[in-house]
Amino acid sequence: MGGRRLQRWLAEVDAGAVARPGAIPIGALRLAERPARLAFTREVSPTLAACELTHLRREPIDVARARAQHAAYEDTLTRLGCEVRRLPPLPELPDAVFVEDTALVLNEVAVITRPGAPSRRAETASTATALSSLRPLVHLRDPETLDGGDVLRVGRTLWVGRSGRTNAEGVAALGWVLLKWGYTIRPVDVRGCLHLKSAVTAVDDGLVLINPDWVDRHAFAGFEVVEVDPGEPYAANALRLGEALLYPTAFPRTRARLEARGLHVVTVDLSELAKAEGAVTCCSLIVESSGDGAALPGTAMEE
Repeated sequence: MGGRRLQRWLAEVDAGAVARPGAIPIGALRLAERPARLAFTREVSPTLAACELTHLRREPIDVARARAQHAAYEDTLTRLGCEVRRLPPLPELPDAVFVEDTALVLNEVAVITRPGAPSRRAETASTATALSSLRPLVHLRDPETLDGGDVLRVGRTLWVGRSGRTNAEGVAALGWVLLKWGYTIRPVDVRGCLHLKSAVTAVDDGLVLINPDWVDRHAFAGFEVVEVDPGEPYAANALRLGEALLYPTAFPRTRARLEARGLHVVTVDLSELAKAEGAVTCCSLIVESSGDGAALPGTAMEE
């Protein structure tokens, strides 16, 4: 994002000169009725087998089984206190189930991403519509690319992976957008995997789960570290929801390491979606309360 565009956008925000979108069905509850945690999901596309792949060999995918696993995943989100809301189906877009990549939602703003894979960029419009009643929106633009799976947030610090899907312009643009609210952006290089959160996730206060072969653990100085079992390189992706940790069934040895730290681990089977480089974080877009017990009303902003 250029400095001139940023300055204009900030001036418009401060002046209140931004347009408000029309009412939409998703998220149209009164503020007092909104839950503390929403989980947006999207059904598995019948074209999932044509998904983008970067680090895995293409294997046959059983779409019916993937859908059953995804439904169980949604049920587990509900059991863990989320209100699950499905985004509109996009059957022609193979990767559309991986909704995390389409936005970054913070207390103050939702950043609508520009995914690094061109085939995925049509996914963001429906995400923006769903979020527009909950948060102000900012859209990343060409040449910026950023996938939500490359952003790891702990408090007001965001580690942003420089990966095959997120470029330097995307990292810089995110930093400019969030400057107004005092977030710290820490770029970190990712190697050998799709996204930063393929290599590291936060699993408790001050504790990260990490594959040190894919990201430099020194980037997370000050954190305690649980390393994945060496035989389970894809085991670093976990979704923290309150006091629970949602985690794949595929990595029992790393799960044992987490439970040895006293963490409450709830497992789900996502083996078919894993063939499409999917994981537990990327199948949902989590929207927490804004800190005052209610989601923020929406206002559309253009940079």
